[in-house]
Amino acid sequence: MKAYTKKQRAILEFIAAYQASHSVSPTLEEIGTEFGVHRVTIFQHVSALERRGAIRRGTQLARGLEILDADFLPQHPVQIVGTIAAGRPLAAIETPEALDIDEYVPQDGDHYALRVRGDSMVEDGICDGDLVICRKATGARNGQVVVAIVGDEEATLKRFYKLANGRVRLEPANARLRPVVVEKCEVRGVVVSVIRRV
Repeated sequence: MKAYTKKQRAILEFIAAYQASHSVSPTLEEIGTEFGVHRVTIFQHVSALERRGAIRRGTQLARGLEILDADFLPQHPVQIVGTIAAGRPLAAIETPEALDIDEYVPQDGDHYALRVRGDSMVEDGICDGDLVICRKATGARNGQVVVAIVGDEEATLKRFYKLANGRVRLEPANARLRPVVVEKCEVRGVVVSVIRRV
């Protein structure tokens, strides 16, 4: 935790909360009103925070305060949105439930979690019952593990390979199973991490 004064920390918290609820930064006057002080006093606090690298001020905008300290940036919650087959494809059904795993989720991009059912990716260390964290995507590079929609909205977890003839090979990581080759598939995400409860 960085060594801010009590007032500096309170100002950072207020700016973060204001941004979360209004989608813009507060003006110096609005911060002053919140703390019952003149904007000149707030300007001094903001300047000190800027020197510490906690915030950055836009030169032209009255609402140009940008928080740089990651401790005060808004967190992006991830939901478990359903179950994904790692064996035979199954119907893609979304059943959201809360999941607090901020430390495992990259801060860039939009992510979601799926619980794995089946063992077709076991040789890649993705086992039945694991959670996979996926970055939302509509395409993938060859070799990436993807959430693929094939056929009539059936979802499966496989390694993605675009073939020279335009088809797609969805390859399991299990020597007992054979790849699936399809004319086309829809990529809905790329796996970025795996979580297992032991």
